[in-house]
Amino acid sequence: MEEHNILTIIGPTASGKTRLAVELAVEINGEIISGDSRQVYIGMDIGTGKDIEEYNTPSGPVSYHLIDIVSPFEDYNLFRYIKDFNKSYEDIVSRKKFPILCGGSGLYIEAALKGYNLPDAPENKSLREELELLTKEELISMLREQSTEIYNNTDISSKRRIIRGIEIALYMKENKITTSPKNTDLKPIVIGISLPREELIARIDERLEKRLNQGMIDEVKSLIEKGVPLEKLYKLGLEYRYCSMYLNNQINYDDMVLKLKTEIHRFSKRQMTWFRGMGKRGIPIQWIDGNTSSAFRVIENHGIIFSLN
Repeated sequence: MEEHNILTIIGPTASGKTRLAVELAVEINGEIISGDSRQVYIGMDIGTGKDIEEYNTPSGPVSYHLIDIVSPFEDYNLFRYIKDFNKSYEDIVSRKKFPILCGGSGLYIEAALKGYNLPDAPENKSLREELELLTKEELISMLREQSTEIYNNTDISSKRRIIRGIEIALYMKENKITTSPKNTDLKPIVIGISLPREELIARIDERLEKRLNQGMIDEVKSLIEKGVPLEKLYKLGLEYRYCSMYLNNQINYDDMVLKLKTEIHRFSKRQMTWFRGMGKRGIPIQWIDGNTSSAFRVIENHGIIFSLN
């Protein structure tokens, strides 16, 4: 019999993670901790796919954490997420509820489950300016040389995150700081949703059209009117980058939709690459087709006991 104290639901964008997590939360008296790096921002609802209505069930609302917790004018990073995750986890457990971590930001999820305790290294503008001149390959090589541990837990598909990783690694070296696991008592069972590629692409495209019809462009326009810098929206990527470009007359509507579809398809591939890598880095994943019955079969077949002791 396996004993676990946190259930984790992962999968690429549009795979149905939230729906599955909510259904499981109802069954095991759980509360959900978001594992999404963008859903933390207030006012970024449609573009990040918060789908708050999915947390309302016939059995009553399922409580969620780490959604709508910071202003879009603030910077949010992995250091803050780990602190917020730990706080939410302890809060849920203290009330005898079961924590369910659910999301698609592999970096955040893996760091939380492994309990990394990274320092909140200050921004080094001169260093960033120097690093921006290097190619992604040069940056990756530099990060690997500076810290294997940080390299193994950095999204190397993102130049911005590679630079941030180097910034943290150099700060730790200069200040003789070492990482130390914090939540080593976590015993996760990780269930991943894997869908046929054609089905996932169809879901992504259908969901994008739905979000556009729901007013995603107006949401981005409202953020710009409130003073959120275009640079910040570009950094948030995908929906916020391309909607901002459209509103700024850099691309037309059809190009925006085409670029969004293409980039979200690529993003979903990168997500799956990260998740498969998690297994190689010591976090085994039980892959399912997304049905609730499949998730319960995993739980039953492994003789899993949900324990808060």
